[in-house]
Amino acid sequence: MGIITDRHLTPKDPKDAWLTEDGPRGHGRFMVRLQPNGKHLFYFRYSDQTGKRQFHPLGVYSRTGTTGLTLKQARTQASELSRLYVSGIKNIGEHLNSERAAREAARQAELSRLEQEAAQKEAEAAALASRQTVSQLFERWMEIDVSHRKDKGTEVRRMFEKDVLPLIGQVFVADIRKGHITQVTDAMAARGVTRMVKVVFSLMRQMFRFAVDRDIIEFDPSSSIRKAKIGGKETERDRVLSEDEIRQLTNALPSANLLKTSELAVWIALSTCCRIGELLAARWEYIDLEQRTWLIPAENSKNGKPHQVHLSAFSVSFFQQLQEMTGLSPWCYPNRAETGPLCSKTITKQLSDRQRPSNSGTMSNRTNNAQALCLPGGKWTPHDLRRTGATMMTALGVLPEVAERCLNHTEENRVKRTYQRHSYTKECSEAWEKLGSRLQDLTEPR
Repeated sequence: MGIITDRHLTPKDPKDAWLTEDGPRGHGRFMVRLQPNGKHLFYFRYSDQTGKRQFHPLGVYSRTGTTGLTLKQARTQASELSRLYVSGIKNIGEHLNSERAAREAARQAELSRLEQEAAQKEAEAAALASRQTVSQLFERWMEIDVSHRKDKGTEVRRMFEKDVLPLIGQVFVADIRKGHITQVTDAMAARGVTRMVKVVFSLMRQMFRFAVDRDIIEFDPSSSIRKAKIGGKETERDRVLSEDEIRQLTNALPSANLLKTSELAVWIALSTCCRIGELLAARWEYIDLEQRTWLIPAENSKNGKPHQVHLSAFSVSFFQQLQEMTGLSPWCYPNRAETGPLCSKTITKQLSDRQRPSNSGTMSNRTNNAQALCLPGGKWTPHDLRRTGATMMTALGVLPEVAERCLNHTEENRVKRTYQRHSYTKECSEAWEKLGSRLQDLTEPR
């Protein structure tokens, strides 16, 4: 027939029918197979080199081209195959398969080239990243990981700027070896800060593992160092101030040249059994001196649980003095700029500076009252005051379980923790009252 049109491509017969479009002899034929179900198929018919007729499929008919080929698109494909046939290519299917394979091979080669280029760029980027200094890595680690911590990374920055960065901050991360790490820990161990050595080592390990995760370095240089070997064996502190030492402390504190707020912190910590960091982070909005309560919110407590402290008359008297001095600030212990609370290490350092050995000599920027707070039982810290308060409670007849509640310790026994839900609020209040009364007796002038 002549030219095939869309009106020809509708089923009129229950049997298959073929339409052939006329064209020049020897150029092949454009054909359509009509099916009763309305699904029409396009073909290019030609004779191969043996003279045998071949039907090369072109596609399925779609009037709009959305689900197949339009008549125009199919005819265009047939014309292209006709030109190939006339040019001497007698096996159309084999030729097209060969072309398809060549295109696929070229595509795969291009993909491989692009992958190689990407890998090379990644390697170059990793090599460039590895030339970061430890200080640069530290800032990136702080920004991505550490800044989300409770204190925004303030304490981590303080430790690194004091002990790590001055020694290895300018060394390239890729050049760091375990000798660099032990250089830091050995210098700290020489100062006798055993526990802090282990803390700083753990933080350095976190930072270098962060670098491994981001392909900045291939291996963690601290991985072959055993934490147990760093800084020596850590001994568990058991320092408890005796009642005689508390009496001596009453006389020693006023002449130790401490800030008055620091002196008050000693008595508040002792009478409430709180952690010094919890006290220094306290806000006046959580303290009710009339109801004699102090709420330590979850974000300030070590175990992440809110803790309600009953304030004895002894504790209230020192909070009242503190409020007169800092009550205009939202924080009980504001920093100098009044932009936040005081650093948690401040009180610890002040007390430590006044308990130096008599043969230690004078140090720059340190108090001259170097032995003002030395006590017979040895050096003591703010955390020892917490232990002392709890010990005094049990000595006064408070049940150990109640004393543990006053300390806001988490019950280690999972069954008890799950099923014993008594709050011990009344018992804890009585325990704090007993402690406050005894401290009142010990600190009264004789």
